[in-house]
Amino acid sequence: MDYFLYIIFGDIMKVKLFDEEDEKDLENDINDFLDSLEGEVVDIKYQVSIGVFSEEQVFCFSAMIVYY
Repeated sequence: MDYFLYIIFGDIMKVKLFDEEDEKDLENDINDFLDSLEGEVVDIKYQVSIGVFSEEQVFCFSAMIVYY
């Protein structure tokens, strides 16, 4: 599938990365980006990670949007 996308879209494919500490902020950022996007979304990848610093938990909500 990835090879097929490269053959069709070639060098015009782009990515946009998002990284927030709160899932609602990530959602708002992605929705704002999609509202202004003039191209088409090929794929969205989503990931959550957590770290512990002292007694505090730190969350990282991230997403990558592949578009053209």
